[in-house]
Amino acid sequence: MKVKIGIIGGTGLDNNGDLIEKRNEKSVSTPYGSVEIIEGKIKGVDCVLLARHGKSHSVMPTNVNYRANISALKILECTHIIATTATGSLKEEISPGSIVIVDDFIDRTKSRIYTFYDGSQHALGVCHIPMSPAFDERTRNVIIETAKELGIQVFPKGTVVCIEGPRFSTKAESNIYRSWGSDLVGMTICPEVQLAKEKGLLYASIAMATDYDCWRECSEGRVSVEEVMATFKNNVEKVTKLLIALIPNIAKLDWTETINDLNNLVNSSIMLPHQYSK
Repeated sequence: MKVKIGIIGGTGLDNNGDLIEKRNEKSVSTPYGSVEIIEGKIKGVDCVLLARHGKSHSVMPTNVNYRANISALKILECTHIIATTATGSLKEEISPGSIVIVDDFIDRTKSRIYTFYDGSQHALGVCHIPMSPAFDERTRNVIIETAKELGIQVFPKGTVVCIEGPRFSTKAESNIYRSWGSDLVGMTICPEVQLAKEKGLLYASIAMATDYDCWRECSEGRVSVEEVMATFKNNVEKVTKLLIALIPNIAKLDWTETINDLNNLVNSSIMLPHQYSK
């Protein structure tokens, strides 16, 4: 099975001109709206770059059209999604600039559409998709091994709390998340990861800690947009280097069984209307 990789760019990586060669910008029409994407190649591998927040970073986390974004990548026949995301650290050892290959999440959002299977003509039935493991383990492991090859230090696992945003956490909220044993707090993992799984796409996330949120007593007790952007921009080169090495490492593997297993899981998770009848 030929690999095609969708890269969802978060803050600082959403329109990276150094990432993709042979760029072709176009609009993809989906049942949920149109999406602007960039098609091209990385080291000869077909890739799609999608700016989560729009070209000018004008779309706040809640208003991101997650279903359109994931649908566009599926329509373009992507097999994988590598998502980058800016997060706040909830652990002392995860200092600003650290990279975490997250393996779990806690969803604290409340105003988003979480499934394709909403009973509409586009997706009948209800999909009770299992979310453990939350991220594709095989893809995660390739990211971790690639980072080791490059000498890039990453945290090989971590739990991210996804909040509604666009505001940052209060100190009380930040400390609650820490008491749960969480490692990061962000605003965009959900429902992106759930929707990708429903579409049978192998999803993994490269999270960058941009700040210490507001729990840390020795900090100023607040998070600023300037701090977040400065940290992320300083590390764009590192994340770009990781992605450029990662894509061919993914492409050289046979993913047929992994993809088939996920599609079988999705199909077995859908309950159609006639199954409810006696």
